[in-house]
Amino acid sequence: MELPHPLTGELFDSPVPPGTGWPEDPAVRRTPVAHDAPEVVQLAATDDLAELEARVSVCRACPRLVEWREDVAVSKRKSFADQPYWGRPIPGWGDPAPRIVIAGLAPAANGGNRTGRVFTGDRSGDWIFASLYRVGLANQPTSEHAGDGLHLTGTRMIAAVRCAPPANKPTPAERDTCSPWFRRELELVLPTTRAIVCLGKFGYDALLAGLTALGADVPRPRPKFGHAVEHRIPTPQGEVTVLGCFHPSQQNTFTGKLTAPMMDAVLNRAKSLAGL
Repeated sequence: MELPHPLTGELFDSPVPPGTGWPEDPAVRRTPVAHDAPEVVQLAATDDLAELEARVSVCRACPRLVEWREDVAVSKRKSFADQPYWGRPIPGWGDPAPRIVIAGLAPAANGGNRTGRVFTGDRSGDWIFASLYRVGLANQPTSEHAGDGLHLTGTRMIAAVRCAPPANKPTPAERDTCSPWFRRELELVLPTTRAIVCLGKFGYDALLAGLTALGADVPRPRPKFGHAVEHRIPTPQGEVTVLGCFHPSQQNTFTGKLTAPMMDAVLNRAKSLAGL
């Protein structure tokens, strides 16, 4: 059953077929689809960032994740039952030539999986974008729907796993299958990137693994994750500073493990390192 998009009013199925007019949909009907891990490797080998985003957004390589994200798109949370759900993988989003990259774990089932934009439509996203706005890296403090006019300044957001996983826990095999998308996007934006903020240990570990695969000089043993830690890492495209940040999950924000001033401080530090 088609339902109206909460921002535009256009009617869409859930999940949303590519090329049907969803705001910020990078794919078209003919965008090639990866159905398994070897096809992910093959299709990730593009020099065009926009085409990479499109291919990510139609990937079907992990059967468990495909089934979960689409089941959620059909069953829906009660509070969003009147909305269509994106129900597809979430591509990276933001500046195509960023000075700052923000790396996270995966989209939320009723957040990015619903809205089609990374970190959008859930409590963690509310926290992130409010902080980005306060430090001058976003033009508005909220990100509720794709196509809402939000822009980031010199900043791009990517996730290690592009589909919403059950219980927010992708398997190692799913992480590894998705990693060529993550590595290729990272490789394409590294030439301009000077600071990378990792949200949580999973994002941090995936980021260091990605940098290592791209030939960066990551110390051994790997530097430990912690909030506000900084590690300068030489890469073939230049030196980047990797910063740790506790994930803005409700578990962390409700308990005070992560406060707004703490997150603002990390993003302000990244902004300074990036020369923004």
